[in-house]
Amino acid sequence: MSETVYRIKIMEFYLDSLCLAIKNCPEAFDYDENVKDMLKKLTDYYDGGQWMRDYEADERGELPPGLKRGVLSEDAVYDLLSEVHNLRCGQ
Repeated sequence: MSETVYRIKIMEFYLDSLCLAIKNCPEAFDYDENVKDMLKKLTDYYDGGQWMRDYEADERGELPPGLKRGVLSEDAVYDLLSEVHNLRCGQ
């Protein structure tokens, strides 16, 4: 498995896990170290430029067709980060 595919699978897992946490147990973002760690890694991925490189690889058709790639959608990670921000700000 390529490094890119592996990374996307991991980030996809983080995204799915964090979406479940915000829906079912939003307080986990305050106390659960695993949730905090996944959020940091996903945020770093999105903000650090790797997300864009993986997105561009997908646009060039370099990723396998059956790969789950919701994390590469233009809104999924941004929407989650916005929800977490709103949760922390009490909105």
